Amino acid sequence: MTESIKKPVSVSIIGGSGYTGAELIRLLSKHPYFNLFQVVANRNVGKKIQTVFPHLRHLDLPDFISFEEMNFEDVELIFCALPHATSQEIIVKIPQGKKIIDLSADFRLDRLEEYESWYGKKHIAPALQEKAVYGLTEIYKKKIKEGSLIACTGCNSAATLYPLIPLLSEGVINDTNLTINLGAGVSGAGRDAKQNIIHSEVSEGVKPYNVGKHRHIAELEQEFKKVTNNKIDITFIPHLLPQNRGVIVSIPISAPSTLVHKTLESYYNEAPFMIVLPIEEIPATQHVRGSNFCHIGVVSDRSKERSVVISVLDNLIKGSAGQAIQNANIMFDFDETTGLLESPIFP
Repeated sequence: MTESIKKPVSVSIIGGSGYTGAELIRLLSKHPYFNLFQVVANRNVGKKIQTVFPHLRHLDLPDFISFEEMNFEDVELIFCALPHATSQEIIVKIPQGKKIIDLSADFRLDRLEEYESWYGKKHIAPALQEKAVYGLTEIYKKKIKEGSLIACTGCNSAATLYPLIPLLSEGVINDTNLTINLGAGVSGAGRDAKQNIIHSEVSEGVKPYNVGKHRHIAELEQEFKKVTNNKIDITFIPHLLPQNRGVIVSIPISAPSTLVHKTLESYYNEAPFMIVLPIEEIPATQHVRGSNFCHIGVVSDRSKERSVVISVLDNLIKGSAGQAIQNANIMFDFDETTGLLESPIFP
């Protein structure tokens, strides 16, 4: 689309008072082609956004409204940032013909029985599920461009899939079992108060959680099978990190580092947000904090035939709100980097 014919797209957010909602508001408020004109937050109806998020006080923003107050006639794109199960209940009420980007888990899994098994809820929108496109941007760009309902990935899933999908698709990895060590900041658990993520429970320590039963395993198994046509057993070991933001994944690979690095560099050669670091350089979460970038590093193991691949991203941006806006850019034929080229925050 040429600069001269680009028109603003009217945008709404449903679920605007959580962490991802706040990031959507912040990023969309600066976007040159997305016009944010209504934000739904049922628990904060009537409140000014800057009252709930004082860091956004300088922006000219609408007040929070209820879902029942939404103006659907004038909206073209809806971001849904609600928890799983709640999201599908709301999306089925949205009039047909609207483009929707969902940040929950409700439309990520192709098989409804998998969703019901992992999330313990019955899926009430099978017809919508059939239309949903998995929102791993750099992998499914063509499908996203043509889609009307985009199911954004889990942040842990994105950090894991970005280094592994190229290696699996190019046949570099032939392992039938993959060990995935992951660390995630506490904002990944959402904004609601929970004892296990308050400061005194998290600070000065690191602990594994949901070992062997993390819900994102379902996404990983689904996407690995799409690439290989085989089931790959996963040993997934997530750890809760004493920090607000960031996901880091380290994965042992049965392939030499030079081959792994060359494959990743080639695969992401034209992907502006995927940064494959020089070989042997180790990425860190603080190097992507506050940005839509994903850094991938490849490090040699003691054996020349083995290596370790490490990826990092900001769970609230590249793993959530930024990914959603990148997908929206693609859907509306804008440059995918529009509104998302902020440098990481340091320190």
